[in-house]
Amino acid sequence: INSKQLIFKFFTKKFPHFSSFFSKIGVMATYGQTQYSPALQPAGPYTHYTHHTQGYSVPSYSKYKHYLFIFSCGKKTCMRVSSKTFSQRSACLLLGDYHPPPSPPTPGKEEVIPARRGSDGKLRGRKKILDPAPPLDSDIERVFIWDLDETIIIFHSLLTGTFSSRFGKDSSKAVSLGLWMEEMIFNLADSRLFFNDLEECDQVHIDDVASDDNGQDLSTYNFGSDGFQSPAGAGSLCLGSGVHGGVDWMRKLAFRYRRVKEIYNTYKNNVGGLLVSPKREEWLQLRREMEILTDLWLTQALKALALINSRPNCVNVLVTTTQLIPALSKVLLYGLGSAFPIENIYSATKIGKESCFERVSQRFGRRAVYVVIGDGAEEETVAKKKNMPFWRVSCRADLEALTHALELDYL
Repeated sequence: INSKQLIFKFFTKKFPHFSSFFSKIGVMATYGQTQYSPALQPAGPYTHYTHHTQGYSVPSYSKYKHYLFIFSCGKKTCMRVSSKTFSQRSACLLLGDYHPPPSPPTPGKEEVIPARRGSDGKLRGRKKILDPAPPLDSDIERVFIWDLDETIIIFHSLLTGTFSSRFGKDSSKAVSLGLWMEEMIFNLADSRLFFNDLEECDQVHIDDVASDDNGQDLSTYNFGSDGFQSPAGAGSLCLGSGVHGGVDWMRKLAFRYRRVKEIYNTYKNNVGGLLVSPKREEWLQLRREMEILTDLWLTQALKALALINSRPNCVNVLVTTTQLIPALSKVLLYGLGSAFPIENIYSATKIGKESCFERVSQRFGRRAVYVVIGDGAEEETVAKKKNMPFWRVSCRADLEALTHALELDYL
């Protein structure tokens, strides 16, 4: 029995309701991701398939050279694509309605070069195409909403011991690295990102208090002596969402968030410049040791993020349950600054992920397709409620599969 027959036999035995479908297309390499739309059902010549909410966990077939099939339920199409061998666990990714036809790239702006008078006395001009302008929020066609901890980075599970016990790593080493990174995160947040001032005045988004900023030049502004915090702390002034302190105090709060934004944009591609020696050398060593311990988890996530960023009219957005300032510190220290513009980072600490997803949807509009990537129940529940495709990340292989799907333009 050859490899394709073996895979076919396994699927038809384990999933009998797929048997008539497989008999027409052979075998479908799959990615293990469950979609939620009840409308995602095969149509046309294929046998009716009732959507199931549970996921199907399928063993890896790393030894086999096989074929990948795309099944687009909405378009009644089936396309075979030859694929290199990969060891990810398999399952069916039925995006159906989530496959709008690709739009042409954003057209470049035309620059008219001044006309010159020819020998015959007539004016002649020509047009030069400039580099394409970055798309506006309303032009974005696909938004990838990412969770942070245990999806892109490994951090919290190092401290709790979950990562080491699940993947057979040295628990004492994992906890040690987690504590080391935690110290660096809060050290950077406190020393450079005003976390001591802003901890009790957390915001969902970096521009949430921008309307209180009068645009004053901050190049010589003394944040340490502007009286922002009273001796008892400023917590009483941050009473909750939408409740402001005095106008003068709110302006000083806005100044701090503006400076945080400036620091992020200045150092997002040069984090070492934020750290003084020996912290810089310690940070580089910590990053190396964490990548070894986590089997290049972050490196794999960065590949997927880079693929999305390379596409016109696609964008990465981060929604995390970490407070905004520590979240920015994490993003910088894990080297994610180039993947996430600061305007695309949201903290769900105060309002929850569902409200954050609403804000993201309002920003990019109804025409965009939203794909949620995460490891937690909260983002999965919200994705299901909003009928957004959800890509679960529970191990490094899920990131490899995501990268593979992006490379083949499945997502």
